[in-house]
Amino acid sequence: MPSIVVLFNLKDKAAQASYEQWAQSTDVPTVKGLGSIDDFRVYRMNEVMGTGEKPPYQYCEIVEVNDMAKFGEEISTEIMQKVAAEFQEFADNPMFIVSDHFA
Repeated sequence: MPSIVVLFNLKDKAAQASYEQWAQSTDVPTVKGLGSIDDFRVYRMNEVMGTGEKPPYQYCEIVEVNDMAKFGEEISTEIMQKVAAEFQEFADNPMFIVSDHFA
């Protein structure tokens, strides 16, 4: 089953509290409501283990997809286009990585 990993930082003008409230109230419930999604979680990245340093990304999203073709159809809907546009207002150059589970 594929997953999509999204790594990103917030834009300078985006407030952390505003993004996290939007993610909890809009992004996560909307994406989790798609038939092609098994799970969707957003992680705040705190530090590089053992160093105390900040990681290169502030956030990581993991979207567990059960049907990539259906997911492609669902993300083209009007509501998902609206959510994606709102996400782009917060995220600075997000990296979307498609992965496969192997263990």
